[in-house]
Parts: sequence; C-alpha cells; structure tokens
Amino acid sequence: MNLASNTPKFYELPPPPFKIFPAMQGDIPKIARIEAEAYPFPWSPGNFTDSMAAGYQVWVLRSGGTVAGYAVWMHVLDEAHLLNICVAPPYQNRGWGARLLRFIMALAWAGGARALFLEVRPSNGPARALYRRFRFRQIGVRKDYYPAAEGREAALVLYRELEETDGPDEAGGLGEEEE
Repeated sequence: MNLASNTPKFYELPPPPFKIFPAMQGDIPKIARIEAEAYPFPWSPGNFTDSMAAGYQVWVLRSGGTVAGYAVWMHVLDEAHLLNICVAPPYQNRGWGARLLRFIMALAWAGGARALFLEVRPSNGPARALYRRFRFRQIGVRKDYYPAAEGREAALVLYRELEETDGPDEAGGLGEEEE
C-alpha cells in the first residue's frame, strides 16, 4: 500500500527544486568543480571520466540548468558500492544529499542490489550523520585510505541492507526526482 497516495494534499511535501539525471560527458567539468569546492583532496576530472568509461553509474542533481550535486556508484551481483556523492556547498543543508542518496538506493534496489557499501572519512561529520540517519552501520576500517593534510586518513567502511521500501514506488517509478 502506498501511503502517499492516501495522504491529504496539505501533508504532501512540495516537489524538490531539482531533478536527477544520468551524467553526460559534458557534465564532468561541472562535477569536478563541485568536487574541488567541497573536498580538500578531490577526485580529478579523469577519475570521473574513468568511472563513466568503466560503466559505473554517474548521476547529476540539477537545479534549473545548474549541476548542484552528483553521485557515482557501481553495481556488482547483488551489491552496490557508493563511490562518491556530493552536493555543491551552496546547496548543502537543504536535504538534497539525503534525496540523492535515497534515489541511488532506489536505483540499486531496482537493479537487484540488496546491500549498499561505502567508505567515509572519520572527519566528515555531516556525511557520517547522513549515513546514520539512513541506518548504515560500520563494518570495518581501511587504514591510510584517504590523503590528508598530515599524511593519510582511515576510511570507515559502512554497510546497509537495502529493503523493498528503498526501491521504486508502486507505479514503477523512482519517486518524485525522476523526470
């Protein structure tokens, strides 16, 4: 049963001020610019190009005509691995990262994944808080995984089993972000 269809209009959330699309090669410079603004040790444009060439899924979150975020993930058998997710700093703290993560979880479920893995820096408090809200749990640590100002920083390996409720809605779509 889809509770949203039975909810009175005044309780419904307005549609988000963005849409999520598969990334195109022309989006790479915009994605790389966001990455450089958001992280002290960003992926290079080549990392994103290589991800697309390897067949990883790369999605962009657009607000109007502006790329405001992105996600890179891969699907292997019944598992998905979130490799990178980011919302541009001017668009952060609006819930857009949570919606992008939910969208990726729905895509992964629809494609047959039943678990999602990711790595996160221990120092990335906002990302860790987001993943806690989504019930990810830590299953390991990768020592010296990330470059850091003084040497290297570990990565926390997080895991979450995906559920049917993470998948497409009853109409077969992927929610309101889909166009």
